[in-house]
Amino acid sequence: MIKVLIVQMQSVLGDKKANFAKITRLLEGYKNSNADLIILPELFATGWFCDIYDKVAENIKDSKTIRFLSDIAKKFKANLIGGSFVRREDDGTIKNTCPVFDRNGNIIATYDKMHLYSYLGDTENLNSTKGEKPVIAQTDIGKIGLTVCYDIRFPEIYRCYAFGGADILVNVAAWPKSRKLHWETLSRARAIENQSFMIAVSQTGEIQNGIYNLGHSAVLSPLGETIASLNDEETVLTAEFDLTEMKELREKVKTLSDKHEKYTLEV
Repeated sequence: MIKVLIVQMQSVLGDKKANFAKITRLLEGYKNSNADLIILPELFATGWFCDIYDKVAENIKDSKTIRFLSDIAKKFKANLIGGSFVRREDDGTIKNTCPVFDRNGNIIATYDKMHLYSYLGDTENLNSTKGEKPVIAQTDIGKIGLTVCYDIRFPEIYRCYAFGGADILVNVAAWPKSRKLHWETLSRARAIENQSFMIAVSQTGEIQNGIYNLGHSAVLSPLGETIASLNDEETVLTAEFDLTEMKELREKVKTLSDKHEKYTLEV
């Protein structure tokens, strides 16, 4: 069995110190949980607000956020998906990056958000640069396909992971409360269509000026059934699942292997 801890939190906008302290407090009671995997939400250290990207960006080689995440992984002896942070490359380029750590606190993968949300007043495309490729993190519990927030609307990346051998699909997000139906439907669809475990993790609570994140983090089975879920509270969600369930389903129901090599529309 794989044991997962999911941190659902309301980030303090622009205050890394306060958000590090909140994560530490929320996880305090789980030191002896023997977790295999800990997952944080998108931009947990700074909150979701695109206009502050330049101010809060960090180079991965000298990052308070990376050091904080590495310490958690080592403390809990768990694999860790560190939500995401605003990363500044050596050439000044800014990306929304999801880092993954092994149980010894070493970075084993980074994924740059491929689809930037730039509608309804958000300006992620003006304040950062999109990633160019999907990434599977190779961990001691299995292969994990990484996505961030708006990526969930693009099934192509999840299909890439399914056929690339991913055992678990993960989306870390700061998802808006106004689109609850979309979050729940898309999360469940990604699990069902790829016959994969799907873990969807979102920030919760107010961002600013009456705009809220949704929460409603969840762990879904390859059949789209809810293994564990939250509403909008700040807390840690625990879940356990066995990858054997996914493998047995794929043996019995050949949806993935029934795919055509290509679909060509004649018009």
